[in-house]
Amino acid sequence: MTRDAVAAMIDHAVLGPACTEGDIIAACELVRAHRVGCLCVPPCWGDTIVRELTGSRTRPTSVIGFPFGYTIAAAKSREAEELLARGCLELDMVMNHSMLRAGRVDDVTADIASVAGAMGASADGPILKVILETCFLSDEQIALGVAAAVDGGAQFVKTSTGFGSHGATTEHVRLLRTLAPAQIGVKAAGGIRTLADLEAMVAAGASRIGTSATVDILAEIRD
Repeated sequence: MTRDAVAAMIDHAVLGPACTEGDIIAACELVRAHRVGCLCVPPCWGDTIVRELTGSRTRPTSVIGFPFGYTIAAAKSREAEELLARGCLELDMVMNHSMLRAGRVDDVTADIASVAGAMGASADGPILKVILETCFLSDEQIALGVAAAVDGGAQFVKTSTGFGSHGATTEHVRLLRTLAPAQIGVKAAGGIRTLADLEAMVAAGASRIGTSATVDILAEIRD
């Protein structure tokens, strides 16, 4: 892959609890300079990145119900409405994996559908990515989670927040790609720090990569 192709598939993440406005502005400068696909930041900085990224190729992105996913559905849908109103173009929503592990799959699907409905998610509209947090799930639960995300109206399934017990693994990415219909993208995130990590996730079936190590990864590519 070329450097531009790799940059285009990266969702650069600045989601640490101690991030500052300076960190967000610096990230905006970074993604503009490297023509990165997305910049994902906490909701409180959504309007900042929309303003700073105007005219760039980078899509402003934020998170819903982050990082634990057990926020009530009405709160998640309201958060989505607010972020879209501020100009975010993609949202990464944490699935209610607590309810999923309890076997309440219908509630999980409804939770996702409430956000998708608030977004008007469609092929040419705002993009909804659902984070399963696969480190907490069995393969059987992952299958149920993927089905819930698809039935709920998501365009992507995603492995991890980066705040669980571990991030993406090639095994989980491969499983997501096997389970998800062809039109549903797979995003790998958490612990992806090198070009080799990224290439392994792409080979396993990921089409988006969430990372905070964007500069280091791109520096390894010699076009």
